[in-house]
Formats: sequence, C-alpha cells, structure tokens
Amino acid sequence: MRDPWSELGPVAAIIEAALAEDLASGDVTGRATVSPETRASAHMVAKADIVVAGLQVAEAVFRRVEPEVEFSAYVRDGARVAPGIEIARIVGPAQALLAAERTALNFLQRMSGVATLTRAYVDAAGERCRITDTRKTMPGLRALDRYAVRCGGGHNHRNDLGAAVLIKENHVRAAGGITAAIQRARNCAPHTMRVECEVTSHDELREALAAGADIVMLDNMDDEAVREAVAINKGQAVLEVSGGVGLERIAAVARLGIDVISVGRLTHSVPAADISLLFERADGTWA
Repeated sequence: MRDPWSELGPVAAIIEAALAEDLASGDVTGRATVSPETRASAHMVAKADIVVAGLQVAEAVFRRVEPEVEFSAYVRDGARVAPGIEIARIVGPAQALLAAERTALNFLQRMSGVATLTRAYVDAAGERCRITDTRKTMPGLRALDRYAVRCGGGHNHRNDLGAAVLIKENHVRAAGGITAAIQRARNCAPHTMRVECEVTSHDELREALAAGADIVMLDNMDDEAVREAVAINKGQAVLEVSGGVGLERIAAVARLGIDVISVGRLTHSVPAADISLLFERADGTWA
C-alpha cells in the first residue's frame, strides 16, 4: 500500500479543521475528571469484518493533540480484519487520548467504511472490470475518500473538473448536441487528454462514437441495454457504466464486457466502519 502522505494533499489542514470543531473550547470533561499526570493505554478494535484505511491519519490526530503519544499500528491500511481484532494501540496522557479520540475515530471509521464497501464491489466485479469512485465525495475530505477507495482495491475517477474531459447531459444541452460538445472538447483539450461523453441511449452512443469519443459513459442503462451497447461499441471506445449499479447487480454488469463501473455510493452515502477505542483497565485487560 502506498504512503498516503505523498498523495493526500492538505491532510494537515483537514485534521486542524476537524480538531477545531471538537476542541475549540477544550475538553472540559477530560480536564474535570482526569488528572494531567494520568497516563493511559487505549486499544482500537474492529467490531465487524472491515477493510482498514486511515491509520496514519488517526495517528496524526493523536500526535497533533499530544506530540509524545505512542501510536502502534498492528495492521496496514488495506488489510481485512475480523471482529475483535486489535488494529492499533495508543499510549500517552489520558487527557490527550480522550481529547483526540472522537476525531481520530471519525476519520478512521469513515475511511475504513469506504475501503470496506469498495472491497465488496471489487470482489464482486472480478479482475477484468475496474471499479472507480466519483466526485460525490464528502466536501473537504476528497483526498481521504479517494485514498480509502484505493485501500479497498478500487480506482479513482477524475479528481476534479480540471483533471479530465467528461461531457455530461448539461454540457451537451449547453453546447447544442453531443457532436458539437465532443468537437469543441477535441479542439480545446490537450492532445494528451482523452474525451469522455455520457450517453443515455443507443442513438446517443452511436453519435458519440462517430464524433470520436475515447470513453463513453452509459448512464442508468439496464443490463439488456448495456449488453446491446457493448455490441454497438465493438471495442471502439472504453465503456463505463454509471448509475443504479448496486452491489447485488455488479457481477452481472461486469460480465457484460464493460471496462469500468463508477459507483457514487462508495463515498457519498457509505456507512462508517464499526471501530471502538477502549482504555485498558487497571488489571491490564481491555476486551
């Protein structure tokens, strides 16, 4: 698994903003109930079958609150773990651990939730068909969401509006048609950039192919329509399916000869992974 710090962009600013939400007025409960001298050992534990993502982000949260915290990860991002498995141990001042706990878990649970769902889609699709995310990410957290998708074995679609040409329905309407939109894109885009166009019918597919689209996105087509689209395409363009492809349908769509399936649900409505943080008891146990 690649090191996220080379790819995550403004992760420090993301963490700073998240801690500001939770600690703008400090942690009154932690200060009131726990002595500053008290040290604690806390254990992050998976409560369900999950794919882990975001351990280094969680570690950075604890270290931002208390630089001397000891953070030991027992698995790597991308690892599948079963319920009851300890994934990390944190040792340091109890007040600091209590103050950072929720923010660290928020990142880790969301990112692991994304990775877990992505892995389910990737496994169902098989090796030939690529599963990608979309730009339907949590505002401000796109870098973390996209990294979590990669931890789950998925791929990233365009990162932002400047990363690729993707002609969608409203572009077509504003440009005056599919052919006009593709021609204008060809004239303006760098020669190194491929042109993708979204279509909703077989007639639109034929028009996009005739206009020279490199990638065609089949939007909200059922399995029979996708099968016919593959026959029409005859390998001319990369075919992507998007819209309405739930986990129960993914294997069937992948078998139709599609190259890419983009899934907004990976990031726009994913459930958080079930992970807890437990302080060690006085007798040295935590489970």
